[in-house]
Amino acid sequence: MVTETDLVLPDGHRLHVYDTGPGDGDRLAVFWHHGTPNVGAPPAPLFAAADRLGIRWVSYDRPGYGGSTRRPGRDVASAAELTARVADALGIGRFATMGHSGGGPHALACGALLPERVLGVVSGAGLAPYDAPGFDWFAGMAASGVASLRAAAEGRAAKERYETSGAEYDPEFTPADLAALHGPWSWFDSVVGPAVRGGPGGLVDDDLAYVTPWGFDPTKVTAPVLLLHGARDRLVPAGHGRWLARTCPSAELRLSPEDGHISVLAGGEAALEWLRRQAG
Repeated sequence: MVTETDLVLPDGHRLHVYDTGPGDGDRLAVFWHHGTPNVGAPPAPLFAAADRLGIRWVSYDRPGYGGSTRRPGRDVASAAELTARVADALGIGRFATMGHSGGGPHALACGALLPERVLGVVSGAGLAPYDAPGFDWFAGMAASGVASLRAAAEGRAAKERYETSGAEYDPEFTPADLAALHGPWSWFDSVVGPAVRGGPGGLVDDDLAYVTPWGFDPTKVTAPVLLLHGARDRLVPAGHGRWLARTCPSAELRLSPEDGHISVLAGGEAALEWLRRQAG
């Protein structure tokens, strides 16, 4: 069962939190960092695996989504502060992090900025930094994704104009992605709709954060890192995963030749097993 609560932050802003609870015994807390645009409900398709492995899901709506107050100008690094505040409120000392798509950088931020608390990091189909040296960030990306993120790179006004222009977004999902979305990962239907119901504010703030300085250095992630990426991903091309694998000192890349952006989550159960091993 998922319990939902609101955490009031020192600045008066509200953070909407999800928690599957400690249950019986000593369960490993894994913070789920959601993609763009999603709300923060933890991934139901992985609940059975989490129960088997003794994992407790904790997550939150990033500011601007769902029940969390918007914070224009937030950077990716802010995820570490918010995650720590949630962990403190719930009495959680050490934990692991897992993110998908835009959630990947936010999971890595926790690994870089909370080294005494983070036991391991999983990033699935995650972005590399926009200013990554020697890396063509847009190479292999779907045309609509390039247009959306180039608008963000031009600044807030350009991104907001883009989001109200009626431009269609085609993620160029692979057949494997579509099969996943019509199967267990139809769960995304329950987290995408609520994310945009109140407007594109959260999405705008996310995309601006991705194309501006993240506020942390991926080379500072000392916890073990597992990178999952599909070779056929057109939303976040596999080059992003390869760059992160070369850059994060303790990273392992699992590249799935036939997977895309969604179907790569078929490796989620194995990733949880990997996290459980890192926690001991």
